[in-house]
Amino acid sequence: MKLTHRLFNLSAWPIAVKLSVALLCAAIAPMSFTAYYNLQRSLQSLEAGEYRKLELLATSTASRLDQLIADIQRLVVQVSSDRNVVGFLVSTAPAKRETLRQELQQTLSNILRSHPDFDAVFLMDKSGRCVASTDAKFVGQNYAFREYFTQAIGGRSYVSSILVGETSKRPGLFLSHPVRSRKGEILGVTVLKIKGEDIWAIANTLQLGSSSYAFLVDQHGVIISHRDRSLLYHSLNPLPPHTLKQVLTDRRYGQNQIKSLNIPQLKVMVTATEPGHTSYRSPPTQIPRIVGFAPLQVQPWVLGVSQPKTQFAAPLNRLIWQHGKIAILVGSIAAIIALLLARSISRPIRALTAAAQALEQGDFNPQALAFVSRNHDDMGQLVRVFLQMASEVKAREQNLKQQVVALRIEIDQTKRAKDFMEITENEHFRQLQKKIQKLRTKASAKHETETEYFERLQNQVQSLRERSL
Repeated sequence: MKLTHRLFNLSAWPIAVKLSVALLCAAIAPMSFTAYYNLQRSLQSLEAGEYRKLELLATSTASRLDQLIADIQRLVVQVSSDRNVVGFLVSTAPAKRETLRQELQQTLSNILRSHPDFDAVFLMDKSGRCVASTDAKFVGQNYAFREYFTQAIGGRSYVSSILVGETSKRPGLFLSHPVRSRKGEILGVTVLKIKGEDIWAIANTLQLGSSSYAFLVDQHGVIISHRDRSLLYHSLNPLPPHTLKQVLTDRRYGQNQIKSLNIPQLKVMVTATEPGHTSYRSPPTQIPRIVGFAPLQVQPWVLGVSQPKTQFAAPLNRLIWQHGKIAILVGSIAAIIALLLARSISRPIRALTAAAQALEQGDFNPQALAFVSRNHDDMGQLVRVFLQMASEVKAREQNLKQQVVALRIEIDQTKRAKDFMEITENEHFRQLQKKIQKLRTKASAKHETETEYFERLQNQVQSLRERSL
């Protein structure tokens, strides 16, 4: 209990411990604060640079997708104005249409072979029925429910999201454009489908590490491109009821339900109009990640590039560990120096304490402080003053002892005089003196000498004194 009280009572600590702790704190605290501040600034700077890099990568990839879609849009416009396409839709006679079908099919086939990313090219009439296609399974199917038809038949070019084909069950990007007669009347719709895998391939060309990836979300926040195929057609956040109903009605993703990843931090991506960045935790592991994103220009999509924080923070963590080892090394050196310095200060103090106790007990030896008195610092001066004081105290002690001895002698003499007066002034002593006088008279009568008489009298007095005492 006493040890615990002393441990937590700073005023009870030895001077060596106080000095060691003070010097160690003076050495370590500023260095630790500076290192922490520099590391925090480095982390912020590194994180900002990493965000900027991801934004640039996302912008670059989004530009590639924009360029691809823009080039194909121009091609769809050209196909829609091709004379074989227009002639086929204008013709109403079955015989003439069959005659034109061969040339139309050749035109569509040439378009399909012109680019390896094309999956199919097909033509629909006003009702949405496919009347010609490079894939025979499309012919005769009605796609009037698809948004790429409803938009194009209304006179507007359209680029869909990455949809799952109702017939082929293959994902793809559908680009449509109205087919007009020379008078401007809308005769039908031309549709060109790009393979979904090729869109994914462009997004996945970014090589940032095994834990990094790019993903693409459409205007609803639904993932339409991801390295992990199991996350395709999941929404970043729950879709509003009316949007969810429209998506399921259009069967655009080939899903009966749209599951949500519930990542609120990524909501900024859905409505992004310029490059940006954010951080989030990836389900289900909840690993901290950062993402840089950029919107496409020709489509309301947003491309994101994600990577874990640990990937760019790893070099900084190594730097933190190096700083930690340096701090431990410097702290050890500072602790040793502080301990040696504290001992050099506390050793003379302990010697002075022991000398003071020895002086109190009367066993003081000046040689015990000889090693300190030779120093020329403040401690040496203090020891020399202490030695001089000890010498004076010892001299005063000897003088006091002599005075005590003299006082004792004087007290003894006074006591003897007092005792003698008490004896001589006693009535018994007076009666004794009278008897002595009578004896002296008798002795004189017997011719006793004066010396003998005096000796006899002195013996009697001594005998009486002893009996009296």
